[in-house]
Amino acid sequence: MTFLIVTVAWAAHVRLFQVIEHIDDVLALLNLACMMIITFLPYTFSLMASFPGVPFGIFLFSVCAVVIGLIQAVIVAYGFYHPHLLNQQIQESENQNFYKRHILKIILRGPVLCFLAAIFSFFFIPLSYVLLGLVIVFPHLTRLITWCKTKILGQRGEEEEHHSLETFTFYLSEPLSKERVEAFSDGVYAIVATLLILDICEDNVPDPREVEEKFHGSLLEALSEYGPNYLAYFGSFVTIGLLWFVHHSLFLYVTKATRLMGLLNILSLAFIGGLPLAYQLTSEFAEKSHNEIEAIQVSCVITFFASIFQFAIWTTALLNEEETLHAFARYGGKEHAFMFAKLALYPCVSLGAFFLTCLLSEFSTAIFHLMQIVIPFAFLALRIFVRISLTAIKSVMSLSRRKVVLLEEEEACLSPNETLS
Repeated sequence: MTFLIVTVAWAAHVRLFQVIEHIDDVLALLNLACMMIITFLPYTFSLMASFPGVPFGIFLFSVCAVVIGLIQAVIVAYGFYHPHLLNQQIQESENQNFYKRHILKIILRGPVLCFLAAIFSFFFIPLSYVLLGLVIVFPHLTRLITWCKTKILGQRGEEEEHHSLETFTFYLSEPLSKERVEAFSDGVYAIVATLLILDICEDNVPDPREVEEKFHGSLLEALSEYGPNYLAYFGSFVTIGLLWFVHHSLFLYVTKATRLMGLLNILSLAFIGGLPLAYQLTSEFAEKSHNEIEAIQVSCVITFFASIFQFAIWTTALLNEEETLHAFARYGGKEHAFMFAKLALYPCVSLGAFFLTCLLSEFSTAIFHLMQIVIPFAFLALRIFVRISLTAIKSVMSLSRRKVVLLEEEEACLSPNETLS
């Protein structure tokens, strides 16, 4: 939930700097203050998770969200007070006040709900969580309400539609650009991959005194005890790397990201952020063997949802292929088949590993590590496999067509009476 709230704040920040194109020293310092509060949020997450029944954690998180929104509002006010900092189209527009109200509405709706959540955290914590959940769904809820009003009340008036077209030539209400979605995704993947090595550096460096006393100064022998941890690290890193590779391949074919594609991408990233948890669970196989199956299944579930939402992005893009995809990657082509197989690989393998660990619990560790080893080689062999499959399908279809043509030719050679018989 907190990850999704941060993405809402990020989307508002992107909208903000669609309006403000140039920054001076004041805006740079205000933005730096905003970033400082954002980097403090993980600490508030930890408090919320460690003390779920204590109101201070959720209160502190809500206050931080309110402060971020207020700083962003000050940036907007300052930018419109100095119009030379604004986007060129807004500078030339006669509706600057409309733009100002619109961007403030986008920025402040989250902090208002967080302010209410901070107040109710001291009285009824579940209501605070409901209000924080509304921060996530509120943009989609308002869009749904607007759509329902349009359907029930009919088309908008001509004057209102003209005003809308005039004021929204700038893309404030459009989905975020493909480039911003990719940049945010790359940042999440990079941070998650970095967290893995930080975990292994913190927990898997042997104590010098223990090396000297227990292993007689042999560092190599001491490190050999951390073998499962290193195996889990490399397996987790390969998983993150290949999921990033699939994400990168997917967006090479995408020309425009719709709202639904952006939402599915955020959901995928939320599970990508859980992969360090999967690493911590699987690195403890040797220490807590009785939790081994549960740890493997949690890792499989995290990997499955991270990859299945990527598959859903591709499916959504295909439904709007003329708007979202390059012509060479559209339905029915060779690249479409290859991308389909690439995106289906991780969901199928992780789901298969999950059920195999349920059926063959004694071999759960071997199954899990085999999955991590096989998948990179499967990616290498995937294009060859897809080409062979397409060639086989084409040959079968061509043979069936030849049979149909031969039957038609035979029927053409027969007399009418023979044909009827």
